[in-house]
Amino acid sequence: MAFLKRGQVLIEKRWVLRKIAHMWTDEFPGAMTICDKEGKILYMNQKAMKTFEKDGGVSLVGRNVLDCHPEPARSKLAKMIAEGTKNVYTIEKNGTKKMIYQSPWYENGVCVGFVELSLEVPFEMPHFVRDKK
Repeated sequence: MAFLKRGQVLIEKRWVLRKIAHMWTDEFPGAMTICDKEGKILYMNQKAMKTFEKDGGVSLVGRNVLDCHPEPARSKLAKMIAEGTKNVYTIEKNGTKKMIYQSPWYENGVCVGFVELSLEVPFEMPHFVRDKK
């Protein structure tokens, strides 16, 4: 019986943590898209929905992220999801520079999906080396 109670507590904690996560991610100023290991889109924050509005916005939730990418990006993303590798790069589109950060995400050390962050960044920005000498 103690195990069931502990399990219930863990479920409740997980629910509370997910609610807290949505509190800050929904209005986070960068686009955030989260999918499961098969590529099914589980979550998009408001910025992602707006960014991909012409492609369906909120209706993309539940669809496969691979269907949203043309080749060769589609094959590259499929490989990254399968192998659990990350990809980081910058793009320029419509006069805006963005850093794209695509990475697996984990639960208890097991890869369970993939997240993409798209952050607007300045064209010129400082870079600091913080190695101790």
